[in-house]
Amino acid sequence: MTPGQVLQDVFGYTGFRPGQEEVVARLLRGKDCVCIMPTGGGKSLCYQVPALVLPGITLVVSPLISLMKDQVGALVQAGVRAAYLNSSLTPRQLQLAMQRARDGWYRIIYVSPERLMTPAFLSLCAALTISMVAVDEAHCVSQWGQDFRPEYRQIPAFLRTLPRRPVVGAFTATATPQVQRDIRKWLELRDPFCMTTGFDRSNLRFFVESPRDKKAALLRFLRPRKRQSGIIYCATRKNVEDITEFLRDNGYPAVRYHAGLEPEERTKSQEDFLFDRAPLIVATNAFGMGIDKSNVSFVVHYNMPQSLEAYYQEAGRAGRDGNRADCLLLYGKSDVMTARFLIEHREESENAFPLSPKEREEARQKDLEKLRQMTFYSTTHTCLRRFILRYFGQEYDQENCGGCSVCLSLPRDSAAAPARVSAPSRRRGILQGDGTDVDPALLEELKKVRLSFARRLGVPAFTIFTDATLLDMCRQRPQTPQELRQVSGVGEGKLRRFGDAFLRVLTSRL
Repeated sequence: MTPGQVLQDVFGYTGFRPGQEEVVARLLRGKDCVCIMPTGGGKSLCYQVPALVLPGITLVVSPLISLMKDQVGALVQAGVRAAYLNSSLTPRQLQLAMQRARDGWYRIIYVSPERLMTPAFLSLCAALTISMVAVDEAHCVSQWGQDFRPEYRQIPAFLRTLPRRPVVGAFTATATPQVQRDIRKWLELRDPFCMTTGFDRSNLRFFVESPRDKKAALLRFLRPRKRQSGIIYCATRKNVEDITEFLRDNGYPAVRYHAGLEPEERTKSQEDFLFDRAPLIVATNAFGMGIDKSNVSFVVHYNMPQSLEAYYQEAGRAGRDGNRADCLLLYGKSDVMTARFLIEHREESENAFPLSPKEREEARQKDLEKLRQMTFYSTTHTCLRRFILRYFGQEYDQENCGGCSVCLSLPRDSAAAPARVSAPSRRRGILQGDGTDVDPALLEELKKVRLSFARRLGVPAFTIFTDATLLDMCRQRPQTPQELRQVSGVGEGKLRRFGDAFLRVLTSRL
């Protein structure tokens, strides 16, 4: 099949988004690529589409088990033979997956970076035809990145063990110019084609508030969002415990997530959130990278993060379905002291990769400079969107973005208080969520059908269909399989598996 046929028949999209087609074409011609697209911009399709056109197998190096599970789950629902190899598998499951790989069963295999240089995996790869290696979350290779993983630097050594070097693609959403240089250097990319579609997430609105009472501000923000899904980030485990208890006392069924909890509770909290059993999760930054939940409507930072990279990545977990979403930072001066303390004690508290005294001091100075930039963002009186984009090396020429608390002239002590927002229509509904022009009852019925499939298959609901796809169903109101096939995100595999159930709802509401 051609890339266009794969895009339409497998994934259900009639056309590529900006930048995707160019990256796909270069990879198919055997040219290494660096692809920087904002969260929700379609990075995964840039390697999934060529993986289904190329012969043999594509390996995807991915940093987190949760990310692998979600990506593979979504591919399987679309009818793609995919698997993951990581520590969540039992020895028997791992043995079966590796045997199926040898038998040519899979087209795409996700693997953790720690597994690359293990004897068993190297033996497997020697027997496979590997056409492409995709490096997801490629910023993890850089010490300037917010999620440095030294295991990522083994990737070039792994490539050298293969009988033939495959084409390599590196993909990320957050990379400053320095991190981009590190990606090319440490992954040893060969004259790569670089595609940066920009860092702007136009569907996100950014708000900074400096309230006298953070808890009251949080409740004001949450009150109109009781049925929406959101993440509340806190700087410390103690904050997570405190805010979770506070929300539960006020009638919000929040779950908690931090590294101090038992693994069973962390897993349950994450799955309750992903499966829409809990609308709110309160977490430290231990939660998040690779969380591919499409219907997160808001992200609140109860404390200021340590860097703009971390902030933008965490805030970017909202609005992945393309719908309007809000990102609120509740800033307090004590946040700076907390962040500085965490930086100074990073090695002890986070088991950081061993560094020499000189390297340790260099890393500390880098982190303190990032903290200064984060503090400037939290206190600026200029457009928040422009501040973020310029930090990542992208110019933003508009004087007024119309989607941040500065450009909307919201008071810094009441950005989360809808009742105090003035009347112009572009400010109406600020931080209350804008409505979508569809029948809400129909949308709710479609979500129930989706949830029933998800529970039966044991996968997150968004791997069946995203909210954006359900909204498109509501707008188009298809009545036949052929019409349903025209809905964005409905490919042939999902049409066969799920189409009849959704059509019954759609046809019954004429």
